[in-house]
Amino acid sequence: MDNRTRNQPAYGNVPQPIRDDGAGATDFGPRDVMRDLENPDMLVPPATDAGTIPNLKFSFSDTNMQLNHGGWSREVTVRQLPVATTLAGVNMRLTPGGVRELHWHKQAEWAFMILGRARITAIDQNGRNFIADVGKGDLWYFPPGIPHSIQGLEEGCEFLLVFDDGNFSDLDTFSISDWFARTPKDVLAANFGVPESAFAHIPTKQRYIFQSKVPGSLESQKVPDPYGTVPKNFTHRLLAQEPIITPGGTVRIVDSTNFPISTTVAAALVEVKPGGMREMHWHPNNDEWQYYLTGTARMTVFAANGKARTFNFRAGDVGYVPFAFGHYIQNTGDQSLWFLEIFKSDRFADVSLNQWMALTPRELVESNLHVGPELMNALRKEKWPVVKYAGIQRQVEKHLNS
Repeated sequence: MDNRTRNQPAYGNVPQPIRDDGAGATDFGPRDVMRDLENPDMLVPPATDAGTIPNLKFSFSDTNMQLNHGGWSREVTVRQLPVATTLAGVNMRLTPGGVRELHWHKQAEWAFMILGRARITAIDQNGRNFIADVGKGDLWYFPPGIPHSIQGLEEGCEFLLVFDDGNFSDLDTFSISDWFARTPKDVLAANFGVPESAFAHIPTKQRYIFQSKVPGSLESQKVPDPYGTVPKNFTHRLLAQEPIITPGGTVRIVDSTNFPISTTVAAALVEVKPGGMREMHWHPNNDEWQYYLTGTARMTVFAANGKARTFNFRAGDVGYVPFAFGHYIQNTGDQSLWFLEIFKSDRFADVSLNQWMALTPRELVESNLHVGPELMNALRKEKWPVVKYAGIQRQVEKHLNS
């Protein structure tokens, strides 16, 4: 290290770990300034942060890419984010014609289409098949053990897969090519009633993702099934769903009540407009696994007994909130923030701090918090998942930019 490094300016474009109350000191040592710029509330935590809360953030950009002819995949599991025990996520891209091969796994699979279009196929345990095309904003859900495939259509596709087990790995699935490669050819011949020569060119290992040609129309690929189609649809058009609209943004909730097949995963697609925030709340049913689609955000998590910690997020990040921990999420950018809240549950559930206070005897709240009419008269009995107040926005923006 030379004197030029030691004598660099303390301020300017280089953020320093100094809070506006004077706490902290300059840092001239080895550091990743770009990381600090992306995580200002970790470099300079709010004075209200305290105690030991585990890391609740991990970026897909910090994961290992699995590159294949036909696409790529990367995953965030308990190995990357140890606190995330309930759910694991896989981000996958398929080229036009790229195939995520015929496979199945022990965990349920919930998926959100980020861009492009894909064709999915599946059958259930009663031999009833399902073949459908999905596009941006669509969901699919395959229960554990249900065999299925995914293939990119003309424009290819990218999607998020969520599995109801934090220990899951997409590289540890039951693949048809792998099973064929691990089965003697005389057994395959006996099983299918054909000569061994029929298996002369089968793959010698798992294909996982491979390049193929773009499939024909959905109509041309239909396979008549004497047992009919699956009784519950494996797909759901989330963006076509009417949202809950508040001054701060929109929310679309999907669980087993409107997507009946999805019995182990519930979710909400949340939009927070500039100057807005996902209100202070908690979830009474399970941990929350988040995926940030666009924009930038700041989240503070309250863990009881004097513990709280603040994290910064941007598109491609995964966030996690343990069961019942209080939290809020602020939009820190100048465009809408979009993210997914996902739960290992058949139902979406949250408790609003504002609504709870409004529906509690007034005198009890006042004596508990030492507050008066200014706050009490502003409480709402109706839940607003996303809030934004015109008179407060400038004050919030000033705080976020300080």
